[in-house]
Amino acid sequence: MAGFTVVDEKGRIGELSIQTSFYNPTNKDRNGILTLTVKHPSGKEIIKQSQTYSLKDDVTLLNTQLKKPALWDVDNPQLYTCEIELEVDGQKLTATNRFGFRHFEFKEKGPFHLNGRRVLLKGTHRHEDHAGLAAALTEELMVKEMQLIKDMGANFIRLGHYQQSDIALRLCDELGILVWEEIPWCRGGLGGESYKQQARDMLTNMVKQHYNHPSVILWGMGNENDWPGDFEYFDKEAIRTFMKELHNLSHQLDNNRLTAIRRCEFCKDIIDVYAPSIWAGWYSRKFTDYREMSDKGIEGTTRFFHAEWGGDSHARRHAEGDFKDVSNAANRGDWSESYIIRLFDWHLKEQETMPYLTGAAFWTFKDFSTPLRPENPVPYVNQKGVVERDLTPKESYYVFQSYWADKPMIHIYGHTWPVRWGERNEEKEILVYSNCSEVELFVNGISQGKKKRNSQDFPAAGLHWYVPLSEGDNHIEAVGYAGKQRLTDEIHQEYQTEKWGAPANISLTSKQLNENEWLVTAELLDANNVRCLDARNYIEFDFAGDIILLDNQGTSTGSRKVQAYNGKASIKITKKENLTVNAHICAKSSNLPSKFIHIFAPH
Repeated sequence: MAGFTVVDEKGRIGELSIQTSFYNPTNKDRNGILTLTVKHPSGKEIIKQSQTYSLKDDVTLLNTQLKKPALWDVDNPQLYTCEIELEVDGQKLTATNRFGFRHFEFKEKGPFHLNGRRVLLKGTHRHEDHAGLAAALTEELMVKEMQLIKDMGANFIRLGHYQQSDIALRLCDELGILVWEEIPWCRGGLGGESYKQQARDMLTNMVKQHYNHPSVILWGMGNENDWPGDFEYFDKEAIRTFMKELHNLSHQLDNNRLTAIRRCEFCKDIIDVYAPSIWAGWYSRKFTDYREMSDKGIEGTTRFFHAEWGGDSHARRHAEGDFKDVSNAANRGDWSESYIIRLFDWHLKEQETMPYLTGAAFWTFKDFSTPLRPENPVPYVNQKGVVERDLTPKESYYVFQSYWADKPMIHIYGHTWPVRWGERNEEKEILVYSNCSEVELFVNGISQGKKKRNSQDFPAAGLHWYVPLSEGDNHIEAVGYAGKQRLTDEIHQEYQTEKWGAPANISLTSKQLNENEWLVTAELLDANNVRCLDARNYIEFDFAGDIILLDNQGTSTGSRKVQAYNGKASIKITKKENLTVNAHICAKSSNLPSKFIHIFAPH
């Protein structure tokens, strides 16, 4: 274990303490030669020493100070390397750890400081879950996921609600992402002594196993502990008493980090950092009430952080309108990407102008499976992610990028919105999310003018135009200017003015994607075969024959049952190895005639 603390606010001196323990199950009295090497982030060897130790004892190998240590930072995550080689009876074992120096502070009723400067924590949340794999993620997928989070511009992540893979922590160290990690005391009240002992053990193990990660700044003691349900009794004082015990245990194990919880008002005075429940525009009020609700939260606690905000969105579902009057959208909204991008957009532009805000973490980066929510558009999936469960970005991913990312980017809203609708000659709002200082929009080859980016000009930081679309196909192109760089993005959108009635039929089509894969699409039509572009009926797919239906993925195109997005639903099929494709695919929806399609492809 490598201990690290920067002892002055200017980061001039770093204290380094290195301890180790030996696994000696027979408890034999044996000695070993232990060689310790410490390397600077540049790779230069700065410490090397060898000594003989008894393999019975835990030992402190080094206590020293480093002058002007290279600091670990979100923009420049400098990592030192500690290598220990143990030689016993001619056999050698090597253990390697990486660590860093940094200091931080959550100001009382004020902002967050890292290494002496104010840093706005731009965060998200992560569950260890993935389409087709559940919690059995590969390291390759973890790397891809964490890189997407960093590329979005995030510098903070809350790992909810349990200790996660050391790989995820290692990636946060390497990428410069600060971490809140917590134990799974989540909802339900408080159990008996075995329940509490398990919580103590989990906290102890988490701190000891992840102590060396400089990315970790908060140990989470619990989540929504004011939510009864798992036990017949609910005792606030018992919960407070045990919260105090965990808080004290955390500081005994590691006094260099702070404790935190989310949503338990009667325990907020116990821990170091508190996150109240603020879901403006989703579970309560309108998203335009966010500033007022946050100010109240900051006033009501000593050190504030806004963990969990946002809302659900059904990937590929879009809607017309400005959504100004929508409130409590979890129950009253349409779960469209069109609404959720505006909710995110409003929060982000407000957070830029709150100098006393430590930061916020939206819930959650990726859609994830849950034993709850069978009624969701993708059943049994929490759809609050900005990417789908297979890491396919939703439109909202690019909203965050436009506010947070340093690398120039540009994205026209609507890549997954193939058909818009309205009246003839009606002006439609076109949004471009970009961090470029200036953007020019072209519709069907005609310039709609240039606009300067202004984060306080809602929506899309002023990069929004009202343009009448032509019936049929429209080519939309945006050109962004970031210094000498010129970036472009383009989409095609069809515009439909023909009105539709209630869904009466299903059209079922297939498209071959590659040699082994097809996309089957069900589209809802009214009695006159007009596309029902706002229909949300559930559509279920089934099949008979020699194929594999790519279902149970928990995604908008990988679910056997899924709610329509703009009157459509799709699913992929793939061929069985070395077999002819010969199958009938069925699509059905309540009170509508089922439709079948035959797919045949010889081996």
